[in-house]
Formats: sequence, C-alpha cells, structure tokens
Amino acid sequence: MAKTTFSCSACGASFSKWSGRCEGCGEWNTISEDKGLTSAGPAKKSLGAMRGKRLVLSDLATQETPPPRTLCGVAELDRVLGGGLVEASAILVGGDPGIGKSTLLLQAAAQFAHAGLKTVYVSGEEASAQVRMRAQRLGLEQAPVKLAAETNLRDILTTLEAEKPQLAIIDSIQTMWADNVDSAPGSVSQVRAAAHELTTFAKTNGISIIMVGHVTKEGQIAGPRVVEHMVDTVLYFEGERGHQFRILRAVKNRFGPADEIGVFEMTGGGLAQVVNPSALFLSERGQPSPGSVVFAGIEGTRPVLVEMQALVAPSPHSQPRRAVVGWDSSRLAMILAVLEARCGIPFAGLDVYLNVAGGMKISEPAADLAVAAALLSAREDTALPADTAIFGEISLSGALRPAPQTENRLKEAQKLGFTAAIAPSGGKTVSVPGLTLRPAADLTGFVGEYFGAG
Repeated sequence: MAKTTFSCSACGASFSKWSGRCEGCGEWNTISEDKGLTSAGPAKKSLGAMRGKRLVLSDLATQETPPPRTLCGVAELDRVLGGGLVEASAILVGGDPGIGKSTLLLQAAAQFAHAGLKTVYVSGEEASAQVRMRAQRLGLEQAPVKLAAETNLRDILTTLEAEKPQLAIIDSIQTMWADNVDSAPGSVSQVRAAAHELTTFAKTNGISIIMVGHVTKEGQIAGPRVVEHMVDTVLYFEGERGHQFRILRAVKNRFGPADEIGVFEMTGGGLAQVVNPSALFLSERGQPSPGSVVFAGIEGTRPVLVEMQALVAPSPHSQPRRAVVGWDSSRLAMILAVLEARCGIPFAGLDVYLNVAGGMKISEPAADLAVAAALLSAREDTALPADTAIFGEISLSGALRPAPQTENRLKEAQKLGFTAAIAPSGGKTVSVPGLTLRPAADLTGFVGEYFGAG
C-alpha cells in the first residue's frame, strides 16, 4: 500500500501527516492529502505521490542581461561562436581524423588563456608529451594552459571541481569512460553518459566545456544524435587534405547564428585565420575557361565567392557517371532533369563532374543557376566572361527565384573586381556602383541569351 503524504498548497512543503498549520510558511488550513503526480501504475514506473520543488515562473516580458562572452582574439573563431565564448556553455567540435581539430583547439586554448581565462586541456588520445611537442611546434609553449592526459571521467570531473577553471577542453569525448556504465569506451552508452555528465557539470559549475567528437563516414558526429541535442553549440571542422583551407561551420548555436563559418589556412605554424575568404578561394583561378563559373553565395552572415567547376565528357559506359564534390548530388540530378525537360538540352550519354573549388561545401539553393551555367558552359565548350558572378534558385518549372541578401552578394563581388552579375529578375531592385546587374527571367531565356539554345 502506498504511503499517504500531505503537502501545503501555499509553499509546497511535504509532510507525513496532516496538521492545521504549515510549519514551512505558517499558513493555516493549507495542508491537504496528495493525490499523486501521475496516474496509478507500478511503483517503479510512476512518479507516485512524492512532490518536488516548486519552480519560479516568469513571464515573457522579463528582461535578462545577455550572457557574458570572452573574445579569444581570433576573429574567425569568435565569429563562429556567435561573438565569443559564452560562460557555462557546452560546445561539441567534430571533424575527420587528422583535419586539425586538436591543433585548432590547442591554439584556441592558448588564446583564451592569454585573454584571462583559466584553461585546462585534457587529452584522452595523446600523451602529455605529444601535446607539448605540438605546442612547441606552434610556438605556444609559454601559454598559461594546464595540461592532463586522462580518460577516467570521474577523475577528470574531480580535478575540474578542484581546479575551478573557466574553460575545459576534452579531446575527445569518444575516449572518455564512466565507471558506472558497463560498456567499452566509445560505445553509444559511454558517449551518451560522458556527454551528459560533462554538460551538466558545465551548467552547475559555470565552466565552459569544449568536447571533440569523431565523425562517421557520412560526416556526422559518431555516437548518438542525442549528444548534439545536449550541448549548446555544434561545430564541424571541414576541409580536404589536399587543400590548405579549413572551414569551421556552426550547425547549431543557442547563442548565435547557425550556419556561420570561419575560414582557416593550414600552415607550417598551425592554423592561420583568413580574413577575406572570397579572395583566397578565387586566388588560383586563371583565365576564363569552359565549365568555370563564379558563384556569389552566403554562408551564415558572410558573403563568399567560390568557383564552380564542371566537366562534361562522352561516356564510354552504358550508365553515365555523375560525380559531385562539395555539393548535393541529388540536386545536381534535379538541375540536369530541368535542363532536359524545360530547355531541351539532354545530358544522356555524357559523364558529368561537378566540383566546388578550394574544398568548400555549398548547401544553399541559390547555387542552382551557377551550377546550370557551369554545366552548359562545359557542354557547349563556351566560357562565360571572367568578370561575371552568378546566383539564383531554379524551380522544377524552369522559373528562377530570387536569392536572399542580393545586395551583400553584389557588394562582395564588386569588392573583388567583378563588373557584372547574373541573377533572377523579380527580386529587390539593388544598385551597386561599378557593377552591372543582368536579370534573367527564366532558365530558358538564360540559356538562349548566353548559350544560344533553348
């Protein structure tokens, strides 16, 4: 039989027997028998009659000061974090093996330590001597960063509680193990438990924690997706090993804009921030050639110009190849279908290769028109003018839809020396000095005007 409990309706205090006056708040005739928090059920599966602490509720108009932030001095990292590191925040950083996650976070730890934050770096994958060697190579051996090599989660939390740092970096979450979970380190249960304990510790102790996470073959954070829901910010460190460019992308941020990017360049002295990524992505672009088109895109709040490269060649196989690097392969199939159905331009029997130069990954639909232009340029062996940027979304009907932030795209193109831009008509009228905007009504008209077909 369940034990009967009584509680005060004024203050919520719980008692084992009824009385006329509440000992907690002193009110009279406010104690009544509890009926339980949930419906009847098994004792181990329901909350039962025990009551918890009453929450303090506030209305939507309550004014709260924004959380304090700390700038590390690296503008690209501060931009991705939403304007600096937020106190008591939990951040997850993912990326391919060897892409430079540990290098980036060691440099970030040194910068935050120089900015006045007490910083602890805990490595579960490398010995302390290896981390010190990397610090010497990067010229960071004099940074006031405390270092430890450990994988036992209980020992790490005990150390952090005693040291009381303001920032802790855990490299990586897959190597941590909690002794109360009966599974091997790196398993789903261990990753979930370690992430939960570290996030809770960050919130209750006011410590900012950055966790490194491995990625799967599909490019997602390894382990349960619930880990991404636990933390405040999820950052992906992207890049091709053959390119020196590295892109830090925010896919979730409770304290700033998502899809913001920071661009870095891998050098012999570590990662160097790139203040003007558009100029860097276009630096190796030579004379205008068929299949090469410059796309004026937006990544987060930043306009970025990148080169879209296409190659169309006769296929010796019965099933032509469709290879894509840096863009969505299913969207490429859609563009090819629209060109054939609406403009009468077939790609059957032709191999199609599409590449975003510089190792950049583009996801916004505004790249449709630039991709279509690159494909047609490669197929017709016709080069578009080198001083022209292109952007716009293509619908299945062949119509062109205006892209957001047109003015920012045009200003970035003009700043880099472009004198013309092709964009869908019907959008907001924008005038940028020194740049001519050439509107395109639909895909058929665009193809007919610039490639003499359609």
